[in-house]
Amino acid sequence: MSPHCDDETKYGIVDKVVAQYQQLAKDGGKILGRNIRDVNIVNGARVTLEDGAWVLVRASSNKPELVVVVESMTSDDDMKALFRDEVKPRLARFAEVGAYNQEI
Repeated sequence: MSPHCDDETKYGIVDKVVAQYQQLAKDGGKILGRNIRDVNIVNGARVTLEDGAWVLVRASSNKPELVVVVESMTSDDDMKALFRDEVKPRLARFAEVGAYNQEI
C-alpha cells in the first residue's frame, strides 16, 4: 500500500515517522496493546511487536510515494487493524501524505 507523497517531502516524512516510533518505543508505548520489541531504522521504520507482527513505513525509491507494509503472525484481521488503526492514522497526521494506491 502506497500513499502519494511528493519526492521533495517523502524522506522528511519518513524521518518524522522514524522519530515518532523511536520515541514511542523509548517511552514504553504500545501498538494495539502490544509492546514494541524493536524499531529498525534501516531504510525507513520497521517496527516489530512482541508477538512478531510488524509494520514498515519507508520512502519509495522510484515513485512519489511512501511504502507501507504490515504483517501479523496471528490473523488477517490483526493485519488489517495494524494498517487501519496504526499506520494509516499516523500518516494521516501529515498533510503531505495523500491518497493510497490500494488499501486492505
